[in-house]
Amino acid sequence: MTDFLIRGADVLGRGVADIAIQDGRIVDPELLATGDHETVEAAGLVALPGLVDMHTHLREPGKEDAETVLTGSRSAASGGYTCVHAMANTAPVADTAGVVEQVHRLGRAAGFTEVVPVGAVTTGLEGKQLAELGAMARSEARVRMFSDDGICVSDPLLMRRALEYVKTFDGIIAQHAQEPRLTEGAQMNEGSVSAELGLPGWPAVAEESIIARDVLLAEHVGSRLHVCHVSTAGSVDLIRWAKARGIAVTAEVTPHHLMLTDELVRTFDPVYKVNPPLRTDKDVQALREALADGTIDVVGTDHAPHTAEHKCSEWTAAAMGMVGMESALSVVVAAMADHDFDFGDLARVMSSAPARITGASGHGSLEIGASANIVLVDPAAPHRIEPADHATKGRNNPFAGVEVTAKVTDTFFYGHRVLAAGALTTPHPAGATWTQQ
Repeated sequence: MTDFLIRGADVLGRGVADIAIQDGRIVDPELLATGDHETVEAAGLVALPGLVDMHTHLREPGKEDAETVLTGSRSAASGGYTCVHAMANTAPVADTAGVVEQVHRLGRAAGFTEVVPVGAVTTGLEGKQLAELGAMARSEARVRMFSDDGICVSDPLLMRRALEYVKTFDGIIAQHAQEPRLTEGAQMNEGSVSAELGLPGWPAVAEESIIARDVLLAEHVGSRLHVCHVSTAGSVDLIRWAKARGIAVTAEVTPHHLMLTDELVRTFDPVYKVNPPLRTDKDVQALREALADGTIDVVGTDHAPHTAEHKCSEWTAAAMGMVGMESALSVVVAAMADHDFDFGDLARVMSSAPARITGASGHGSLEIGASANIVLVDPAAPHRIEPADHATKGRNNPFAGVEVTAKVTDTFFYGHRVLAAGALTTPHPAGATWTQQ
């Protein structure tokens, strides 16, 4: 592979330095002084560790019309992600060692980002019996995070058993917090807007009641719980309380929940239909504060591509979900602009914290000796988000046409430059056989 000298980058936005890449690792720049290498002029650019997404839907196997592991991997590289965790709601469901190994191998073959499969908690996502958690953990994919995302593990006994099981290999259960009986037929956030529009509401308490139950279960069992896509101010209060109590809970927020409110549903544009739904401005402000103060640990995109057939329809018939990997960094920078939140904080919530939580050991660091998973960002590059230009198959981006400033320019994936000056290049040259450095 080519060695690189990234010259004059603002490392974490906190000081200018050179970064050297040799044989897929970050090394002392002096080691490249006499060797052959390519120089990347990075004056004015911010260097961050490659982004890590704990919450991605790559659709394959079974839903390749919406996305494939390859198109999703290219989308990830375009957005600065060097590691993504692929959720289990595929067809067939990723509830066996065979399916998670298939996703794992497809990610290796794609070669644009590390694809880590997330195993289902229950067989077929049906909430009736535990899936093959141990077999998936022992598989070639080495699954450590399990989730029925899109469906809540609503049975408390089953949730307890899952937490107990994954504790044996330091796994984690990622819960989609949604009490099903309280959200039957729900179309949007329950509140004044839903009342005016006459749409069935998804109440905040449906999320909060599950979080309250599950943090207590995690405390009782002594296991790790991750709360997916937190969306309400009440949920923030519960997570803050649980952390103060010493419970091993982590939480994520999506870029869209940091920026958008249920007022947008007045347009009846189904691009704004998502689960959990867009909430109120009060909730948005609480989520931003929680991300800034560390109550919410990570930003997860919940990247959810859909075909036009399933998304471009009347509101009640449209699928829930939004794409987001290619716009996530820009949106988070914009959302947190009025908070004490710099690029170092961005690296924490979009790289080092998710890498630590999931055990993605090759990611999250710019220290000498670390694997060279690096992203360069132009913090002063005004541009309009254009879904038509995305590498993902999905065009259901709620930020279409929005003006943002920060822009990903380069992504180095285990030392290989998969994105150069904003354009995708080639996959990692080792292809399916590349290994973590």
